[in-house]
Amino acid sequence: MRLAVLGAGAWGTALAAHWAGAHDVVLWGRNAAELDTMRTHHVNARYLPECPLPAALAFEADFDVAADAAELIVVSVPTHALRATLAALARRPALPPLIWVCKGFEPGSGKLPHQLVAECLPPDARAGVLSGPSFALEVARGCPTVLTLASTDPTLAQPLAEALSGQRMRIYAHDDVVGVEIGGALKNVMAIAAGICDGLALGHNARAALVTRGLAEMTRLGICLGGHAETFMGLSGLGDLILTTTGDLSRNRQVGLRLAHGQPLDAILAELGHVAEGVPTAREVDALAIRLGVDMPITQTVCRILYDGLPAPQAVDTLLNRDIRTEF
Repeated sequence: MRLAVLGAGAWGTALAAHWAGAHDVVLWGRNAAELDTMRTHHVNARYLPECPLPAALAFEADFDVAADAAELIVVSVPTHALRATLAALARRPALPPLIWVCKGFEPGSGKLPHQLVAECLPPDARAGVLSGPSFALEVARGCPTVLTLASTDPTLAQPLAEALSGQRMRIYAHDDVVGVEIGGALKNVMAIAAGICDGLALGHNARAALVTRGLAEMTRLGICLGGHAETFMGLSGLGDLILTTTGDLSRNRQVGLRLAHGQPLDAILAELGHVAEGVPTAREVDALAIRLGVDMPITQTVCRILYDGLPAPQAVDTLLNRDIRTEF
């Protein structure tokens, strides 16, 4: 299959490198000079310096050239750049099936990726979301990874899951696009909370409670938006949540750890050099939860730490001293 992966960050590069062993893959990025360096040295020095890139992987700085011959387009730009990328694709005379791999809500509008796809692409566009517990570095290294591909098109998810799976990547087909997107977005907010928890050395008990109650928040919002409860027990829910709240490769967890140590948010984000989607997502989800009347105390508290200057130790006390209620 001929694949065009749009977005040469860590995740796009990792997926392109992984699939280049079995498919004809071209990686597009905005920075032509960086692509030339990748082509020459077979490494993404900015995002994945530890991982050599396969010689079979092609690189293209021209958006239209990259997309022209593709039988499948994989959109791997950050959520804030998704609308512009979809608009560029919509101007093309023909559009092959498309999947997106970004996780979050569009800043400002609070819309999920599937809503942007519906707004920007023709009604007959065939599209889906690929998500699940996956660090880009581990995928690039060839570590075993299991993901979920969800689409409302019953003829799309299963064939693509089969085509994109391989010895080191297994993909399950799903039909709950909303649930898969909510799981992928909300786990980043919970990873910031878990980083704060561990940064304050609150212990394993506290982290287990946080992850469990975080899953409850994710599920409440997901069901309210039309997702299925069982989706949040799967790879794109609980699986991704466990990974990002416990693994130090998580950029969002790193944000929480550094917040707990007193670093200012702007300095943390500048030092990371990568997108931490949980930071803008927290604000969008908090506003959405208030609008819908969904109880999300962890998300609300993370928002207050990020944007209102609430000290992390005080935030912990606030959460622990809420009114006692039934668990379910």
